[in-house]
Amino acid sequence: MSYSEPATPPEVPEEVASSLEECNAETLRSIAKYADALAEYREREARLDEADDDEPQERPEDLPEDVPTKATLTEKEINGNRYYYWQWREGDKIKSQYKGPVNPSE
Repeated sequence: MSYSEPATPPEVPEEVASSLEECNAETLRSIAKYADALAEYREREARLDEADDDEPQERPEDLPEDVPTKATLTEKEINGNRYYYWQWREGDKIKSQYKGPVNPSE
């Protein structure tokens, strides 16, 4: 852990960086948590969009019968625990079905 102020990454717009400079540590941690969740959401949306465009695939062995072949496996964190969910798009809605814990031994 460095004790010097971090450098702004070049991909961060200047107006965003200057707004962050004005925030206290608690607000910055909330922003970081939000940004991480938003990035995960957008990545999931992109995977689901790609799955919509793909041709039908062979059905994975562990895919339940009521889950479409185009479903993707997504990790979600709930109360500090991570779980797998099958997710797919039906029209404008995203559907999910629980698969199991990421680390079943925990």
